[in-house]
Amino acid sequence: MKKSFFLISILLFCSINFTQSQEQFSVQIEPLTITNAPNVHSFSWGKTSDGKWIIIGGRIDGLHQRQPFSTFLENDNNKYVFVVDPINNQIWSASLSVLPASIYEQLQATNQEFFQRGNTLYIIGGYGFSASQNDHVTYDKLTAINVDILANAVINNQSISSFFRQISNPNLAVTGGQFGLLNDVFYLCGGQYFKGKYNPQGPNNATGFTQIYTEEIRTFQIVDDGTNLSITNYTAQKDSNNLHRRDYNMAPQIFPDGSRGFTMFSGVFQHTVNLPWLNTVDVSSTGYTVNNSFNQYLSQYHSAKIPVFDSENNTMHTLFFGGMSQYKLDANNNLIRDDNVPFVNTISKVSRFSDGNMLESILGIKMPTLVGSGAEFIPIHNSSFYMDDEILDVNKLPNETTLIGYIFGGIESTQENIFFINNGTQSSASNLIFKVFINKTALTVNEVSLNSSNIYQLKVYPNPFDKVFTIEVYVPNIEKSSIEIVDILGRNVHKSVLEKSIGQQKIEVNLSKYSAGEYILLFKNGEKVVQKKIINQ
Repeated sequence: MKKSFFLISILLFCSINFTQSQEQFSVQIEPLTITNAPNVHSFSWGKTSDGKWIIIGGRIDGLHQRQPFSTFLENDNNKYVFVVDPINNQIWSASLSVLPASIYEQLQATNQEFFQRGNTLYIIGGYGFSASQNDHVTYDKLTAINVDILANAVINNQSISSFFRQISNPNLAVTGGQFGLLNDVFYLCGGQYFKGKYNPQGPNNATGFTQIYTEEIRTFQIVDDGTNLSITNYTAQKDSNNLHRRDYNMAPQIFPDGSRGFTMFSGVFQHTVNLPWLNTVDVSSTGYTVNNSFNQYLSQYHSAKIPVFDSENNTMHTLFFGGMSQYKLDANNNLIRDDNVPFVNTISKVSRFSDGNMLESILGIKMPTLVGSGAEFIPIHNSSFYMDDEILDVNKLPNETTLIGYIFGGIESTQENIFFINNGTQSSASNLIFKVFINKTALTVNEVSLNSSNIYQLKVYPNPFDKVFTIEVYVPNIEKSSIEIVDILGRNVHKSVLEKSIGQQKIEVNLSKYSAGEYILLFKNGEKVVQKKIINQ
């Protein structure tokens, strides 16, 4: 099979007061074909000591349908554990049905939270149909899995029954959250509790359902001696305004002061409208901080992501591959808002510089198809390039092309927007695998930062104009915004204060009192200013 490469070139930018040049590299993704690889999305994974993957949970259909009688069907649960050898291109599987009912049911759920510590994979929560409860539920379970022994049993067609342990706790009934470990403390961030059949018409229609966002960062320790399993030191920080998000990306981070933590990126949904959040939340051992000075426009739904740290320049990057987004790009790399939140094939990067400022950029190419939602990035095994097997230190990579991991699974869609026409045929669970490489010898630069010109989408028409013209602008936040017009001598001839609301705004301006000639239009949003020359004929 002829190899094909998708080349993504990246230039890592400097902040204004940062004099040292940034590490420069490119990213390549290469398709990897493994016969009989499972079609699955929104799953959990673990990694054996010799680099094989354990794939468990998730779904084998595509995007869920809208009708309660046809959505999240039990038949489309992933009821198998798969072992994947990406080096030797082999797959093994075993049915989970031999396990006790409580373990079997939880491990076929979707959108579980998971984390591997040592050789133990911990899986929390998840949503799906419970035969024992005859209802769709969010599981209040913590299951611990011995990864190496389970993989060996599956490969050798032996019993898998004794390699799972489980406890129940109501604080663990979460689906669509994120799970991480920091200083021996586990962080269960965001997510929701959902019980009953999904219904887009709301909880009081048809059979009804219960949906409660956790709106919390829950922390605890897992005490595990290999036999006994428990959680201790449980605490929760609640914030209904800022932690009301699920099905999002959270990535481990190194902050400018050198401390470790996580960033909760955008996610869904806002309180009053079914649209993604745009801001982010930084989580550390001392609490959390909401960042309202930065907006993330791409890959707002759970997708494959890679945290990359430039230790020499103290710059943290996070790469995002496809997924779903409220924004897409036109041919000129302008952001186009689509409130249907379509599937996208963009590949983007969010950078946090040494001064704390953040910037979102689009990379040079896109995913080869509308794939990525519910996919995962799995780092290569036992690499000295990673910090705690999570954050890639790009400075430790050699000056050549280096394999850093794989992207696997997810939802693959035939169209950008399928939710309102979805009958189950417009999308499917993917079995696509991509090798991911970092190339530090490629110096081609074709990255585009999402700056004010493509975020605000400032339009003036007609221009030139005869006394009267119209301004259209997208306001991405609730910062104070205004339109000002000055003449060539700098004298202010017009000012309009815009509504403090997110969205497209239109203003008609009449300059009939002023002479013909050139003027400068200033759009101000917080501390940011966009200028545009206009001509009164």
